[in-house]
Amino acid sequence: MADHFHDVADLRLLKQMQTLAPEEFKAWLELDSIVKREDGAIPRKFRELIAVAVACTTQCPYCVEVHSKAAKATGASREELVEAAFIAAALRAGGAATHGAMALKFFDQE
Repeated sequence: MADHFHDVADLRLLKQMQTLAPEEFKAWLELDSIVKREDGAIPRKFRELIAVAVACTTQCPYCVEVHSKAAKATGASREELVEAAFIAAALRAGGAATHGAMALKFFDQE
C-alpha cells in the first residue's frame, strides 16, 4: 500500500501505457508541445502560467511541478505564479457555485 496517493514512482507505469496504446500515448505526449511552443499569439511565459493554473484545477502534481519550473524558466515571477493559482481557484469556485445552482434546479424538479 502506498504512503500517499501521488507516488512519483508511478510515472514508470507510463512506459506500460505507451506499450499498451502507442498511438494514443504519442498523441497525448504531443499535446504538451502546445504549451512549449515558442511565442505565438500568446507568449511562452503566459502559456506556462495558463498551464500552471489548469494544473491547479485538474490537481495534477506532476503538471504543477513541470509547468511551475517552466514558468520560472520563461521569466515568470513568484507573484505571477501565485496570481495564476488564485485565478484558477476563483474559476473553480465559480464552477462549484453554478453547479450548486444546477443542483437546486434538479432538487426543485418533480
